[in-house]
Amino acid sequence: MKNIGFLSFGHWTPSPQSGTRSAGDALLQSIDLAVAAEELGADGAYFRVHHFARQLASPFPLLAAVGARTRRIEIGTAVIDMRYENPLYMAEDAGAADLISHGRLQLGISRGSPEQVIDGWRHFGYQPEEGMTDADMGRRHAEVFLDVLEGEGFAKPNPRPMFPNPPGLLRLEPHSEGLRERIWWGAGSNATAIWAARHGMNLQNSTLKDDETGEPFHVQQAAQIRAYRDAWKEAGHQRTPRVSVSRSIFALVDDRDRAYFGRGGKEADSIGYIDESTRAIFGRSYAAEPDVLARELAGDEAIAEADTLLLTVPNQLGVDYNAHVIESILKHVAPALGWR
Repeated sequence: MKNIGFLSFGHWTPSPQSGTRSAGDALLQSIDLAVAAEELGADGAYFRVHHFARQLASPFPLLAAVGARTRRIEIGTAVIDMRYENPLYMAEDAGAADLISHGRLQLGISRGSPEQVIDGWRHFGYQPEEGMTDADMGRRHAEVFLDVLEGEGFAKPNPRPMFPNPPGLLRLEPHSEGLRERIWWGAGSNATAIWAARHGMNLQNSTLKDDETGEPFHVQQAAQIRAYRDAWKEAGHQRTPRVSVSRSIFALVDDRDRAYFGRGGKEADSIGYIDESTRAIFGRSYAAEPDVLARELAGDEAIAEADTLLLTVPNQLGVDYNAHVIESILKHVAPALGWR
């Protein structure tokens, strides 16, 4: 069995060819797709966060709305860039969204990836301390966020408060019990996966990572997952961690699928640079008839290592088509692989 959800970047453009032409469209369609995915039996609705872009950006209003409209499906992010975040305010927002959804929040965070603008986090009022990089700052924000999610009091109460206080130091409210164990870290390298394990976070893997060995993408990602699990065990955590991978996977079951994705072109990994010095490997996409697709996916070592698979969806093709994409995997591919 494997948890299967979708991951949407929430792209929008005013182009007449797009089914998602405004930020409002992206948000409202994201809610509708989560509802549809739940009805189809999918396990998760996840959303990417990008600032200064025509994509989803402010996750917590969306997560709260999805939580209010659904009853079972996990709702989450993959990922929130912690370089941009006030970790205390974020803890309040996350606590509220988790309570609205009755404890279904699965919050993916990370130090972030290259963005649309230069040092965008500076516009949000953040700057690394002396001797720190922006990545260090993002990880530090994450550590503070994890600490306050523990729910321990840390703030000295006012002796003359507006409202009565409980005894002792005060914590942030609203506090959602158990949310701390449902925080995931998006790791782009083996080292950051190990760091996430030591800090007791679940692991999210995307369709790219640092090219550390020159091996195929799925082989490197599988090794990363094993390194993470070894580090988790060494850290002595008592619970079993969760691991997700995301993939672009399309079952070609009708003429629409074949028109959109049946022409091939992305059946191999690719190499690129995400900044001036970081060589990255980008994983292939999968698009084939269901029986062929099942055989190809069975050879993906990282999918085999993970307990959760997130299907990246082409959100600008509309809610109905994206629901079809999800249903095709659940109905035609997952059973053949023992995932359903």
